[in-house]
Amino acid sequence: MNLVAASSFAGSIDNLVVLITILIGFWWTLTNVMFFWLLWRFRARPGVKSQYIEGHEPYIKRWITWPHVLVLACDVVVIFFAIKVWYNIKQVQPPAQAEIRVIAQQWAWVFQYPGPDGRFDTPDDFYTTDDLYVANNTTYHFELRSRDVIHDFSVPAFRLKQDAVPGRTITGWFRPTLAGTYDIQCAEICGIGHGVMLGHIHVEDPAAYHAWFAAQTAAATE
Repeated sequence: MNLVAASSFAGSIDNLVVLITILIGFWWTLTNVMFFWLLWRFRARPGVKSQYIEGHEPYIKRWITWPHVLVLACDVVVIFFAIKVWYNIKQVQPPAQAEIRVIAQQWAWVFQYPGPDGRFDTPDDFYTTDDLYVANNTTYHFELRSRDVIHDFSVPAFRLKQDAVPGRTITGWFRPTLAGTYDIQCAEICGIGHGVMLGHIHVEDPAAYHAWFAAQTAAATE
């Protein structure tokens, strides 16, 4: 079963993985075919003397040099596309339509939502634990923090993975593109409760999300 791609940049990461898989698969197959062919071609046979080859002969060196050059060319292709994907996801943040603060701790996820004023740490903020609610087709900027040890905020369906480091605020972004409920994992061993540090991200229709948001805001300001 294919893992669902539920964010705007999930496809870019999937394509990079497919490219790497194809290139590695090609060279793995070619190497094994050549290896077993050489075993068969130069197998021990009656009346055939063995040869001592140092590898300095030009016709032998070509079998090393040219594949080496081609493998390096493939590496350059992979590096080019990897840098492009990294730049578009990690170095450039599209304008935010909403913000969220993600706080990791042993062993839970706490999500802080700015209220109608759009600012964190004001009286209209509200919180949820282990369940993050977002609107579909909305660009979110997030602040990621840790209260204790190194955690890792991982949403496989989004192809999102980012360490949370104590004492630092790390920023990032995502844009959900498919409504549904998806797993949130801690992908960094963070102590005895690491295996149960699970959460869910609920991607909702914008109208349903805004109705939920209004209800949470009203409850927080009562």
